[in-house]
Amino acid sequence: MAQERLYLDHAATTPVLPSVRAAMADALERWANPSSPHGEGRAARAALENARTRIGKALRWDGEILFTSGASEAIGLALDGFDAVASAVEHDAVLSAVGEEPRLSVDGNGLVQLGIIAKGRRYAIQQVNNETGVIQPLPELGARIRAGGGLLVADCSQGAGKLQLPDADIIILSAHKLGGPPGLGALLVKDLALLRPTGGQEKGYRRGTENLPAILGLAAALEAGSDWLVEASALRTKLETAIEYEDGDVIAKGVPRLATIGSYRMPGVSASSQLISFDLAGISVSAGSACSSGTLKASHVLTAMGWDAKAAGEVVRVSFGPQTKEADIDRFIATWKTIRERAQAA
Repeated sequence: MAQERLYLDHAATTPVLPSVRAAMADALERWANPSSPHGEGRAARAALENARTRIGKALRWDGEILFTSGASEAIGLALDGFDAVASAVEHDAVLSAVGEEPRLSVDGNGLVQLGIIAKGRRYAIQQVNNETGVIQPLPELGARIRAGGGLLVADCSQGAGKLQLPDADIIILSAHKLGGPPGLGALLVKDLALLRPTGGQEKGYRRGTENLPAILGLAAALEAGSDWLVEASALRTKLETAIEYEDGDVIAKGVPRLATIGSYRMPGVSASSQLISFDLAGISVSAGSACSSGTLKASHVLTAMGWDAKAAGEVVRVSFGPQTKEADIDRFIATWKTIRERAQAA
C-alpha cells in the first residue's frame, strides 16, 4: 500500500484550518454586498467590521486595516510609485514593486545591512525570509530608519500569526500562509495619508467588493493561536541535527529563524533532482520560493547571501505546519539519507 503523501511546503501555502472552514461556511450564508445600503448589505457590513476589529485585536494592531486580494496587491498599494528601496532578499513581488537596483545588501546570514537613510524613502524589509526563515532584527532596523526620517514597510507574510508584529509604518500580510484562505491579504497602515486613495471600497484605497467569507476566515485563523510553534521548534532541531550528521548544510544556522522554515543543502545533488526524488517518495518540499521554483535559475536570496550558483542550486526548503508530527520528520530524514546515498553510489 502506497504511503500517504507528506506535505512539508507550508511556507508556500498551508492547509485551511478547520475553524476557518467553519467560519467561511457560515459567512457564505451572508452573501450580500457589504457596500449595499439595504438590510442584507448592512448585516454583511457589520460582520465585516466586526472581523476587522477581531483581526486588529489578534494582531495587537491599533492602526488601519485594509483588506486586499492578497499580499501582492498589498505590496503594490504600499510601494508602487513611491520612493522605495528593498533588501536584496525580499520576495519577488516586493522587488518588482520597487524596481531596479540599488538594493539593501545582506550579510552571509541574510541579515539586512542599512546604509545612510534617506528622508521620506520607504524601506521594504521582510520580517521573515520565505526561503531561509531568517528573522530580520526589525526593532533595531526600524529605529534606525525612523531616526533618519525614513518609513519601514514590513512584509510579514510569513511571520504574522506566529511572531509579534514589528513597529512598522506599513505591514503586509497574507491569509493563506497562516491557515486562512487563499486570495486574501491585508495592508496594515499607521496613517492612511501614506497611501494614495483610488476610490471604491476599503475606505477608498482599493477597488473591488470585499471578500467577506475570506475575511471572516482570516479572523478565525488568527484567533486559532500558534501554540504548535513550540513543537515545531523541537521538530526542526531534530531535523537539522540529522541533516548535519548526514553531511548536509543548514542555511543561516547561526541567526534567529522562524521555527517553521528551514533551507538545507545536499552537497553534490541538485535541488531539481532532490525535488523529483522526494516527490516520488511522496514528500512535498520546494526549492526557493514557490513563485519562482518552476524555474532553474539560482535563488536570488542565496546569491545575495554569497552562495555561488552551484551550491545554491543544491538547496531545498522544508517548512512545517500545525499538522507536522515527529513521524513526518523521521520519514523525511530517512528519505534524505536514501537520496544522498544513491547519489554517492552513482
